[in-house]
Amino acid sequence: MPPQKLYAGAKLREIRARIQLTQKEFAARLGISLPYLNQMENNNRPVSTTVVLALAREFGTDVTELATGDSERMVSDLREALADPVFATPAPSLADLRLVASNAPGVAHALLSLHHAYRQSHERLASLDEALGQGERLSRASPWEEVRDFFHYCDNYIDAVDRAAEHFAQGAEKIDDTIARALGRHRISLHFSDDRMLRTYHHAERKITLSTIAPIQTRRFQLLHQIAILGHADLLDATLDLARFQSDEARAIARIGLANYFAGAALLPYRAFLAAAQDSRHDLEQLADRFGASIEQVAHRLSTLQRPGAKGVPFFFVRVDQAGTITKRHSATRLQFARYGGACPLWNVHQAFETPGRFLRQLAETPDGVRYFCLAREVSKPGGSFRAPVQRYAIGLGCEIRHADALTYADDMDLTHPQAFVPIGISCRICARPDCHQRSVPPLEAALRIDPDRRGVLPYAIQPPGKG
Repeated sequence: MPPQKLYAGAKLREIRARIQLTQKEFAARLGISLPYLNQMENNNRPVSTTVVLALAREFGTDVTELATGDSERMVSDLREALADPVFATPAPSLADLRLVASNAPGVAHALLSLHHAYRQSHERLASLDEALGQGERLSRASPWEEVRDFFHYCDNYIDAVDRAAEHFAQGAEKIDDTIARALGRHRISLHFSDDRMLRTYHHAERKITLSTIAPIQTRRFQLLHQIAILGHADLLDATLDLARFQSDEARAIARIGLANYFAGAALLPYRAFLAAAQDSRHDLEQLADRFGASIEQVAHRLSTLQRPGAKGVPFFFVRVDQAGTITKRHSATRLQFARYGGACPLWNVHQAFETPGRFLRQLAETPDGVRYFCLAREVSKPGGSFRAPVQRYAIGLGCEIRHADALTYADDMDLTHPQAFVPIGISCRICARPDCHQRSVPPLEAALRIDPDRRGVLPYAIQPPGKG
């Protein structure tokens, strides 16, 4: 596959605005002509190697920022949204979508918000009993989706909160001692109960009650969450103010999300965790043992190591339930998860339920030709008694194959043989693979050929693009 040209006009304009230079001054510092810079900022030309090197040399820019950010995930989101049958005209080409995402991200966000509102209304109106009495809520985007998109487009890295959490944990040999000191400063007493409620904060008594049913890693996380709410309320509120959520519900959900982010970043401080991850070659069990965290907490944290100037391996992270529904998702890679429905059934994260307690490895290739190393594991959360329900999830963690040598899990795998890679997709509704034996629904962008006299794996044949 030929290397993809780098179009990063919006990012160039953002860098120039940040350092407060005119186009003429910026071009002079980069050693290029003004017309050439203008063409790059408008995505009429790709960013050259000379410019990339000059950005690093002159301004200390983390050049990996040019190839990441909103563009790829926005293209994926636009492609899925525009495949909806509500758009009667053929979907725009991939080149057009990339142009919109790069040159007019505000318009792209507005279109996605509009489609979210349509989907929300359409799904609620499908059940009249549920829709009755909802009033204006029918046209409002889901608060949960709004918060999900906030973290999605922040690259799941919130710098101010991350640094505050790192400062909180700085110099601590044991995080439990740091937590105890913080509770003492706030004059909070700690109590335990065999109740299934993980954490309860009693405002009047200034006490926290934790469930003894929860594992120690979960209890640490819940205490750090409460410390974020008590000791860093101003920081959380300032971040929420910048996000400008559309509803009080979305703001409240995001506040919990930010406190959770603080808890994870304090339990696994950025620089110490990044160094340990690199030293252990991303051995999740070693990292969990070293930092007193769970496997899921470690995997999730690995996907957030995107601090400018000190980035880790760009991972994707996902958690699915036994029905295949995605309950957590984030990607710092080009792989973007479907916004609606489940993940591709050929992906090894679904097979993890069959082998509890074991890591499953997979080499996979998406329809765009990008290859990935995928790791999956089942995670169980016991209910604490014989009749209590057990929560079961599967988590998936992965990176593009060019980073696989940094993972201990990939050491004995054949990373060069094309046949070793499983052809996976993002979602059946936008996957154009014509011969997938696990396809559940036809792709919305393709024409179908129905032949009553022939039956293959599917009851229809998918027409190649341009034919019908």
